[in-house]
Amino acid sequence: MENNIFEYILLKLFEFTSMQITANNPDRKTWLDITKNTDFPIQNIPFGVFLTRDDVITIGTRIGDYAIDLGALHQLGYFEDIPLTDDIFLQDTLNDFIADGRKTWRAVRNKIADIFDVNNKTLQENKEHQKVILFTLDEIEMQLPVQVGDYTDFYSSEEHARNVGEMFRGADKALLPNWLHIPVAYHGRSSSIIPSGIPIRRPHGQKLPNGSDTPIFGPSRNLDFELEMAFITTAANHLGEPIPVNDAEEHIFGLVLFNDWSARDIQKWEYVPLGPFLGKNFASTISPWIVTLDALEPYRTEGPKPSTKQLPYLKSKGKKTFDIHLQVAIQPEGKEETVVSNTNFKHLYWNMSQQLAHHTVNGCPVNSGDMMGSGTISGPTKDSYGSMLELSWNGEKPIKLKEGGDRKFIQDNDTVILRGHCENKNTRIGFGECSTKILPPFKN
Repeated sequence: MENNIFEYILLKLFEFTSMQITANNPDRKTWLDITKNTDFPIQNIPFGVFLTRDDVITIGTRIGDYAIDLGALHQLGYFEDIPLTDDIFLQDTLNDFIADGRKTWRAVRNKIADIFDVNNKTLQENKEHQKVILFTLDEIEMQLPVQVGDYTDFYSSEEHARNVGEMFRGADKALLPNWLHIPVAYHGRSSSIIPSGIPIRRPHGQKLPNGSDTPIFGPSRNLDFELEMAFITTAANHLGEPIPVNDAEEHIFGLVLFNDWSARDIQKWEYVPLGPFLGKNFASTISPWIVTLDALEPYRTEGPKPSTKQLPYLKSKGKKTFDIHLQVAIQPEGKEETVVSNTNFKHLYWNMSQQLAHHTVNGCPVNSGDMMGSGTISGPTKDSYGSMLELSWNGEKPIKLKEGGDRKFIQDNDTVILRGHCENKNTRIGFGECSTKILPPFKN
Protein backbone atom coordinates (compact mmCIF):
# COMPACT_ATOMS: atom_id res chain seq x y z
CA MET A 1 0.00 0.00 0.00
CA GLU A 2 2.78 2.42 0.95
CA ASN A 3 4.60 1.65 -2.31
CA ASN A 4 1.43 2.39 -4.31
CA ILE A 5 1.00 5.74 -2.55
CA PHE A 6 4.66 6.61 -3.14
CA GLU A 7 4.38 5.73 -6.85
CA TYR A 8 1.17 7.79 -7.11
CA ILE A 9 2.88 10.82 -5.53
CA LEU A 10 5.85 10.46 -7.90
CA LEU A 11 3.52 10.24 -10.89
CA LYS A 12 1.61 13.37 -9.88
CA LEU A 13 4.85 15.23 -9.21
CA PHE A 14 6.11 14.19 -12.64
CA GLU A 15 2.89 15.37 -14.32
CA PHE A 16 3.09 18.72 -12.54
CA THR A 17 6.75 19.39 -13.31
CA SER A 18 6.41 18.23 -16.92
CA MET A 19 3.80 20.91 -17.54
CA GLN A 20 6.28 23.71 -16.87
CA ILE A 21 9.42 24.64 -18.82
CA THR A 22 11.93 25.51 -16.12
CA ALA A 23 15.00 24.82 -18.27
CA ASN A 24 14.48 28.06 -20.21
CA ASN A 25 15.10 30.35 -17.23
CA PRO A 26 17.36 33.06 -18.78
CA ASP A 27 19.01 33.73 -15.41
CA ARG A 28 20.19 30.13 -15.05
CA LYS A 29 23.95 29.57 -15.19
CA THR A 30 25.93 26.34 -15.37
CA TRP A 31 28.94 25.16 -13.38
CA LEU A 32 30.49 23.91 -16.62
CA ASP A 33 33.09 26.17 -18.22
CA ILE A 34 31.43 27.51 -21.40
CA THR A 35 31.99 30.48 -23.70
CA LYS A 36 29.65 33.46 -23.65
CA ASN A 37 28.28 33.15 -27.19
CA THR A 38 28.02 29.37 -27.40
CA ASP A 39 25.17 27.87 -29.43
CA PHE A 40 24.62 25.48 -26.52
CA PRO A 41 24.06 27.34 -23.24
CA ILE A 42 22.29 25.60 -20.37
CA GLN A 43 19.01 27.00 -21.76
CA ASN A 44 19.38 24.90 -24.94
CA ILE A 45 19.87 21.24 -23.92
CA PRO A 46 19.44 19.57 -27.32
CA PHE A 47 19.41 15.81 -27.85
CA GLY A 48 21.67 13.68 -30.00
CA VAL A 49 23.49 10.36 -30.32
CA PHE A 50 27.25 9.95 -30.16
CA LEU A 51 30.03 7.37 -30.06
CA THR A 52 32.16 7.77 -26.91
CA ARG A 53 35.92 7.38 -26.44
CA ASP A 54 35.17 3.83 -25.24
CA ASP A 55 33.39 2.98 -28.54
CA VAL A 56 29.98 3.00 -26.85
CA ILE A 57 27.01 4.59 -28.62
CA THR A 58 24.84 6.59 -26.27
CA ILE A 59 22.10 9.19 -26.25
CA GLY A 60 23.29 12.52 -24.95
CA THR A 61 22.97 16.26 -24.71
CA ARG A 62 25.39 19.15 -24.99
CA ILE A 63 26.22 22.19 -22.88
CA GLY A 64 28.95 24.44 -24.27
CA ASP A 65 31.69 22.19 -25.64
CA TYR A 66 30.81 19.29 -23.34
CA ALA A 67 28.86 16.24 -24.50
CA ILE A 68 26.86 14.63 -21.69
CA ASP A 69 26.18 10.89 -21.59
CA LEU A 70 22.52 10.58 -20.58
CA GLY A 71 22.80 6.79 -20.34
CA ALA A 72 25.48 7.11 -17.65
CA LEU A 73 23.56 9.91 -15.95
CA HIS A 74 20.46 7.68 -15.77
CA GLN A 75 22.37 4.61 -14.55
CA LEU A 76 23.89 6.69 -11.74
CA GLY A 77 20.42 7.63 -10.49
CA TYR A 78 20.11 11.25 -11.56
CA PHE A 79 16.68 10.69 -13.19
CA GLU A 80 15.18 8.60 -10.39
CA ASP A 81 12.18 10.92 -9.97
CA ILE A 82 11.18 10.56 -13.64
CA PRO A 83 9.42 7.35 -14.81
CA LEU A 84 11.88 6.15 -17.47
CA THR A 85 12.70 2.65 -18.66
CA ASP A 86 16.18 1.44 -17.69
CA ASP A 87 17.42 1.38 -21.29
CA ILE A 88 15.80 4.56 -22.60
CA PHE A 89 19.18 6.27 -23.14
CA LEU A 90 21.18 3.11 -23.92
CA GLN A 91 20.06 2.97 -27.54
CA ASP A 92 21.58 4.06 -30.83
CA THR A 93 18.66 6.31 -31.82
CA LEU A 94 16.31 8.74 -30.10
CA ASN A 95 13.19 7.11 -31.56
CA ASP A 96 11.95 5.44 -28.35
CA PHE A 97 12.68 8.51 -26.22
CA ILE A 98 10.79 10.70 -28.70
CA ALA A 99 7.89 8.23 -28.69
CA ASP A 100 7.47 8.81 -24.93
CA GLY A 101 5.96 12.21 -25.69
CA ARG A 102 6.26 15.83 -24.66
CA LYS A 103 5.84 15.28 -20.90
CA THR A 104 8.91 13.05 -20.83
CA TRP A 105 11.01 15.32 -23.08
CA ARG A 106 10.17 18.32 -20.92
CA ALA A 107 10.77 16.57 -17.60
CA VAL A 108 14.16 15.21 -18.73
CA ARG A 109 15.26 18.55 -20.13
CA ASN A 110 14.21 20.36 -16.94
CA LYS A 111 16.10 17.81 -14.86
CA ILE A 112 19.30 18.17 -16.92
CA ALA A 113 19.12 21.93 -16.43
CA ASP A 114 18.84 21.41 -12.66
CA ILE A 115 21.76 18.95 -12.53
CA PHE A 116 24.10 21.33 -14.33
CA ASP A 117 22.86 24.50 -12.62
CA VAL A 118 25.63 26.37 -10.80
CA ASN A 119 23.66 26.13 -7.54
CA ASN A 120 23.38 22.33 -7.66
CA LYS A 121 26.44 20.73 -6.03
CA THR A 122 25.47 17.04 -6.44
CA LEU A 123 27.32 16.25 -9.68
CA GLN A 124 29.41 19.41 -9.52
CA GLU A 125 31.32 18.00 -6.54
CA ASN A 126 31.37 14.36 -7.68
CA LYS A 127 34.51 14.04 -9.82
CA GLU A 128 34.17 10.27 -10.19
CA HIS A 129 30.71 10.59 -11.75
CA GLN A 130 31.92 13.39 -14.00
CA LYS A 131 34.57 11.07 -15.47
CA VAL A 132 31.91 8.78 -16.97
CA ILE A 133 29.28 11.42 -17.76
CA LEU A 134 31.23 14.27 -19.40
CA PHE A 135 33.12 14.20 -22.69
CA THR A 136 34.91 16.90 -24.63
CA LEU A 137 33.88 17.18 -28.27
CA ASP A 138 37.16 15.69 -29.53
CA GLU A 139 36.37 12.51 -27.56
CA ILE A 140 33.09 11.78 -29.36
CA GLU A 141 31.79 11.12 -32.87
CA MET A 142 28.28 12.34 -33.64
CA GLN A 143 25.81 9.88 -35.19
CA LEU A 144 22.49 10.25 -36.99
CA PRO A 145 20.17 11.10 -34.05
CA VAL A 146 17.10 9.21 -35.28
CA GLN A 147 16.30 6.29 -37.51
CA VAL A 148 14.33 8.16 -40.15
CA GLY A 149 11.47 5.94 -41.24
CA ASP A 150 9.84 8.41 -43.59
CA TYR A 151 11.06 11.70 -45.03
CA THR A 152 8.91 14.39 -46.62
CA ASP A 153 10.22 17.55 -48.29
CA PHE A 154 7.96 20.60 -48.43
CA TYR A 155 8.18 23.59 -50.76
CA SER A 156 7.02 26.29 -48.35
CA SER A 157 9.00 29.47 -49.07
CA GLU A 158 7.02 31.79 -51.31
CA GLU A 159 10.17 33.75 -52.24
CA HIS A 160 11.94 30.54 -53.30
CA ALA A 161 8.93 29.26 -55.24
CA ARG A 162 8.55 32.60 -57.06
CA ASN A 163 12.26 32.81 -57.88
CA VAL A 164 12.40 29.31 -59.34
CA GLY A 165 9.08 29.78 -61.14
CA GLU A 166 10.21 33.06 -62.66
CA MET A 167 13.42 31.46 -63.95
CA PHE A 168 11.66 28.63 -65.75
CA ARG A 169 8.11 29.91 -66.46
CA GLY A 170 8.34 33.69 -66.34
CA ALA A 171 7.16 36.17 -63.70
CA ASP A 172 3.49 35.94 -64.69
CA LYS A 173 3.38 32.18 -64.06
CA ALA A 174 5.93 31.97 -61.25
CA LEU A 175 3.55 30.37 -58.73
CA LEU A 176 1.52 27.39 -59.88
CA PRO A 177 -2.23 27.59 -59.12
CA ASN A 178 -2.13 25.25 -56.11
CA TRP A 179 0.79 26.85 -54.26
CA LEU A 180 -1.12 29.40 -52.15
CA HIS A 181 -3.74 26.80 -51.21
CA ILE A 182 -1.70 23.80 -50.02
CA PRO A 183 1.75 23.16 -48.52
CA VAL A 184 3.23 21.47 -51.60
CA ALA A 185 5.51 18.52 -50.84
CA TYR A 186 6.89 15.24 -52.12
CA HIS A 187 7.70 12.03 -50.28
CA GLY A 188 11.46 11.45 -50.38
CA ARG A 189 13.85 8.72 -49.32
CA SER A 190 15.50 8.30 -45.92
CA SER A 191 18.43 6.00 -46.73
CA SER A 192 20.84 8.80 -47.70
CA ILE A 193 20.15 11.25 -44.86
CA ILE A 194 23.50 11.72 -43.12
CA PRO A 195 24.87 13.74 -40.18
CA SER A 196 27.11 16.79 -40.53
CA GLY A 197 30.75 16.01 -41.27
CA ILE A 198 30.19 13.09 -43.65
CA PRO A 199 31.48 13.95 -47.16
CA ILE A 200 29.45 13.07 -50.25
CA ARG A 201 30.39 12.38 -53.86
CA ARG A 202 29.16 14.35 -56.84
CA PRO A 203 26.28 12.28 -58.26
CA HIS A 204 25.90 10.83 -61.75
CA GLY A 205 22.74 10.89 -63.82
CA GLN A 206 21.12 11.77 -67.12
CA LYS A 207 21.21 15.39 -68.33
CA LEU A 208 19.86 17.13 -71.41
CA PRO A 209 22.45 19.47 -72.98
CA ASN A 210 21.19 22.84 -74.21
CA GLY A 211 19.88 22.63 -77.76
CA SER A 212 19.77 18.84 -77.75
CA ASP A 213 16.85 16.41 -77.67
CA THR A 214 19.01 13.47 -76.58
CA PRO A 215 20.27 13.08 -72.99
CA ILE A 216 23.83 12.31 -71.95
CA PHE A 217 25.07 10.49 -68.85
CA GLY A 218 27.70 11.76 -66.45
CA PRO A 219 28.39 13.63 -63.21
CA SER A 220 26.18 16.58 -62.33
CA ARG A 221 27.60 19.94 -63.39
CA ASN A 222 25.05 21.98 -61.45
CA LEU A 223 25.38 20.65 -57.91
CA ASP A 224 23.53 22.84 -55.43
CA PHE A 225 22.76 23.15 -51.73
CA GLU A 226 19.30 23.88 -50.37
CA LEU A 227 19.14 25.75 -47.07
CA GLU A 228 16.34 24.11 -45.11
CA MET A 229 15.34 23.12 -41.62
CA ALA A 230 13.64 19.86 -40.75
CA PHE A 231 11.39 18.87 -37.85
CA ILE A 232 11.30 15.45 -36.19
CA THR A 233 7.97 13.94 -35.16
CA THR A 234 6.79 11.56 -32.49
CA ALA A 235 4.31 8.73 -33.05
CA ALA A 236 1.39 11.02 -33.72
CA ASN A 237 -1.70 9.35 -35.16
CA HIS A 238 -3.30 6.15 -36.38
CA LEU A 239 -4.07 5.25 -39.97
CA GLY A 240 -7.07 7.31 -41.06
CA GLU A 241 -6.73 9.87 -38.24
CA PRO A 242 -5.81 13.46 -39.19
CA ILE A 243 -3.85 15.75 -36.85
CA PRO A 244 -5.63 19.09 -36.24
CA VAL A 245 -3.48 22.07 -37.17
CA ASN A 246 -3.57 23.57 -33.66
CA ASP A 247 -2.55 20.26 -32.05
CA ALA A 248 0.35 19.63 -34.41
CA GLU A 249 3.12 21.02 -32.20
CA GLU A 250 2.35 18.39 -29.54
CA HIS A 251 3.77 15.87 -31.98
CA ILE A 252 6.91 17.79 -33.03
CA PHE A 253 10.01 16.95 -31.00
CA GLY A 254 12.43 19.50 -32.40
CA LEU A 255 14.35 20.96 -35.31
CA VAL A 256 17.66 20.44 -37.13
CA LEU A 257 19.49 22.32 -39.86
CA PHE A 258 18.95 20.54 -43.15
CA ASN A 259 20.90 20.71 -46.43
CA ASP A 260 18.78 18.96 -49.05
CA TRP A 261 21.34 18.63 -51.83
CA SER A 262 20.17 19.02 -55.43
CA ALA A 263 21.68 18.13 -58.79
CA ARG A 264 19.86 20.77 -60.81
CA ASP A 265 20.75 19.48 -64.28
CA ILE A 266 19.70 15.91 -63.44
CA GLN A 267 16.53 17.17 -61.75
CA LYS A 268 15.56 19.40 -64.69
CA TRP A 269 15.54 16.45 -67.10
CA GLU A 270 13.73 13.95 -64.88
CA TYR A 271 11.19 15.86 -62.78
CA VAL A 272 8.29 15.95 -65.30
CA PRO A 273 5.79 14.40 -64.67
CA LEU A 274 6.45 12.74 -61.31
CA GLY A 275 8.88 15.10 -59.60
CA PRO A 276 12.42 14.75 -58.18
CA PHE A 277 14.25 11.45 -58.14
CA LEU A 278 17.99 11.01 -58.81
CA GLY A 279 18.50 14.77 -58.69
CA LYS A 280 17.61 14.67 -54.97
CA ASN A 281 18.00 11.20 -53.47
CA PHE A 282 21.82 10.98 -53.43
CA ALA A 283 22.20 12.82 -50.09
CA SER A 284 20.70 15.15 -47.51
CA THR A 285 22.70 16.43 -44.53
CA ILE A 286 21.42 17.33 -41.06
CA SER A 287 22.96 18.94 -38.00
CA PRO A 288 23.38 16.19 -35.36
CA TRP A 289 21.82 17.95 -32.33
CA ILE A 290 18.02 18.19 -32.27
CA VAL A 291 16.91 21.46 -30.64
CA THR A 292 13.52 20.99 -28.98
CA LEU A 293 10.50 23.20 -29.56
CA ASP A 294 10.58 23.88 -25.81
CA ALA A 295 14.05 25.45 -26.14
CA LEU A 296 12.79 27.62 -29.01
CA GLU A 297 9.75 28.84 -27.09
CA PRO A 298 11.23 32.30 -26.26
CA TYR A 299 11.74 33.01 -29.96
CA ARG A 300 8.22 32.52 -31.25
CA THR A 301 7.08 35.00 -33.88
CA GLU A 302 4.49 35.63 -36.56
CA GLY A 303 4.91 34.22 -40.05
CA PRO A 304 3.78 35.84 -43.30
CA LYS A 305 0.10 36.71 -43.52
CA PRO A 306 -1.75 34.48 -46.00
CA SER A 307 -2.51 36.27 -49.25
CA THR A 308 -5.26 33.82 -50.18
CA LYS A 309 -8.07 32.50 -47.98
CA GLN A 310 -7.02 29.17 -46.50
CA LEU A 311 -9.26 26.17 -45.99
CA PRO A 312 -10.34 25.68 -42.35
CA TYR A 313 -8.08 22.68 -41.67
CA LEU A 314 -5.01 24.86 -42.43
CA LYS A 315 -5.92 27.89 -40.31
CA SER A 316 -3.52 27.96 -37.37
CA LYS A 317 -3.83 30.21 -34.30
CA GLY A 318 -1.09 32.13 -32.50
CA LYS A 319 2.61 32.45 -33.24
CA LYS A 320 3.48 29.23 -35.06
CA THR A 321 6.98 29.95 -36.30
CA PHE A 322 10.35 30.94 -34.83
CA ASP A 323 12.87 33.73 -35.35
CA ILE A 324 15.85 31.60 -36.40
CA HIS A 325 18.73 33.35 -38.16
CA LEU A 326 20.20 31.15 -40.89
CA GLN A 327 23.46 31.40 -42.81
CA VAL A 328 25.27 29.54 -45.59
CA ALA A 329 29.02 29.64 -46.25
CA ILE A 330 31.11 28.05 -49.02
CA GLN A 331 34.68 27.08 -48.19
CA PRO A 332 36.94 25.95 -51.06
CA GLU A 333 39.61 23.47 -49.99
CA GLY A 334 42.42 25.18 -48.09
CA LYS A 335 40.82 28.62 -48.35
CA GLU A 336 38.76 31.03 -46.28
CA GLU A 337 35.00 30.59 -46.28
CA THR A 338 32.65 33.06 -47.97
CA VAL A 339 29.20 33.69 -46.49
CA VAL A 340 26.80 33.63 -49.44
CA SER A 341 23.40 33.82 -47.74
CA ASN A 342 21.74 35.18 -44.60
CA THR A 343 18.05 34.48 -44.16
CA ASN A 344 15.48 33.47 -41.51
CA PHE A 345 13.18 30.53 -40.78
CA LYS A 346 10.30 32.94 -40.14
CA HIS A 347 10.08 33.76 -43.87
CA LEU A 348 8.35 30.42 -44.60
CA TYR A 349 4.80 30.98 -45.89
CA TRP A 350 3.56 27.62 -44.61
CA ASN A 351 4.47 26.83 -40.98
CA MET A 352 5.24 23.43 -39.42
CA SER A 353 1.75 23.04 -37.93
CA GLN A 354 0.16 23.56 -41.34
CA GLN A 355 2.65 21.17 -42.94
CA LEU A 356 1.89 18.38 -40.45
CA ALA A 357 -1.87 18.99 -40.60
CA HIS A 358 -1.82 18.80 -44.39
CA HIS A 359 0.46 15.74 -44.37
CA THR A 360 -2.09 13.84 -42.24
CA VAL A 361 -5.43 15.27 -43.37
CA ASN A 362 -5.92 12.20 -45.57
CA GLY A 363 -5.18 9.89 -42.64
CA CYS A 364 -1.48 9.27 -43.33
CA PRO A 365 0.13 8.00 -40.08
CA VAL A 366 3.24 9.73 -38.74
CA ASN A 367 5.77 7.80 -36.65
CA SER A 368 8.49 8.59 -34.13
CA GLY A 369 11.60 9.75 -35.97
CA ASP A 370 9.88 10.83 -39.17
CA MET A 371 11.49 13.90 -40.72
CA MET A 372 9.79 16.80 -42.51
CA GLY A 373 11.97 19.19 -44.51
CA SER A 374 10.81 22.80 -44.77
CA GLY A 375 11.86 23.26 -48.37
CA THR A 376 14.44 25.86 -49.38
CA ILE A 377 14.22 28.94 -47.15
CA SER A 378 14.70 32.15 -49.13
CA GLY A 379 14.18 35.70 -47.93
CA PRO A 380 13.06 38.82 -49.80
CA THR A 381 16.54 40.11 -50.73
CA LYS A 382 19.13 38.73 -53.14
CA ASP A 383 21.59 38.00 -50.33
CA SER A 384 18.95 35.95 -48.48
CA TYR A 385 18.26 33.33 -51.15
CA GLY A 386 18.63 29.73 -49.97
CA SER A 387 20.23 28.04 -53.00
CA MET A 388 22.90 28.66 -55.62
CA LEU A 389 20.20 28.32 -58.26
CA GLU A 390 18.78 31.59 -56.96
CA LEU A 391 21.97 33.29 -55.73
CA SER A 392 23.65 32.91 -59.15
CA TRP A 393 20.32 33.07 -60.97
CA ASN A 394 20.88 29.71 -62.65
CA GLY A 395 24.51 30.54 -63.35
CA GLU A 396 23.93 33.91 -65.01
CA LYS A 397 25.35 35.92 -62.06
CA PRO A 398 28.25 34.03 -60.42
CA ILE A 399 28.92 34.63 -56.72
CA LYS A 400 32.33 36.14 -55.93
CA LEU A 401 34.45 34.38 -53.29
CA LYS A 402 36.66 36.10 -50.70
CA GLU A 403 39.94 34.60 -51.89
CA GLY A 404 39.27 35.03 -55.58
CA GLY A 405 37.25 33.07 -58.08
CA ASP A 406 33.50 32.65 -58.15
CA ARG A 407 30.78 30.05 -58.07
CA LYS A 408 27.76 29.35 -60.23
CA PHE A 409 27.20 26.05 -58.44
CA ILE A 410 29.19 23.92 -55.97
CA GLN A 411 32.54 22.55 -57.14
CA ASP A 412 34.48 19.45 -56.07
CA ASN A 413 36.28 19.81 -52.71
CA ASP A 414 34.05 22.73 -51.67
CA THR A 415 32.61 22.48 -48.17
CA VAL A 416 29.14 23.95 -47.63
CA ILE A 417 28.38 25.05 -44.07
CA LEU A 418 24.91 25.84 -42.72
CA ARG A 419 24.52 27.65 -39.40
CA GLY A 420 21.49 28.76 -37.40
CA HIS A 421 20.71 30.45 -34.10
CA CYS A 422 18.04 32.38 -32.19
CA GLU A 423 18.93 35.38 -30.06
CA ASN A 424 17.17 37.90 -27.87
CA LYS A 425 18.35 40.23 -25.10
CA ASN A 426 18.46 37.34 -22.63
CA THR A 427 19.72 34.22 -24.38
CA ARG A 428 21.15 32.70 -27.55
CA ILE A 429 20.16 29.21 -28.71
CA GLY A 430 21.93 27.65 -31.68
CA PHE A 431 22.04 24.53 -33.80
CA GLY A 432 25.79 24.25 -34.34
CA GLU A 433 26.90 23.53 -37.90
CA CYS A 434 25.64 21.39 -40.75
CA SER A 435 28.79 20.90 -42.81
CA THR A 436 29.50 18.73 -45.87
CA LYS A 437 32.44 18.43 -48.25
CA ILE A 438 31.85 17.53 -51.89
CA LEU A 439 34.19 14.83 -53.22
CA PRO A 440 34.81 14.14 -56.93
CA PRO A 441 32.41 11.67 -58.59
CA PHE A 442 32.81 7.94 -58.04
CA LYS A 443 34.96 6.17 -60.64
CA ASN A 444 34.49 2.52 -61.53
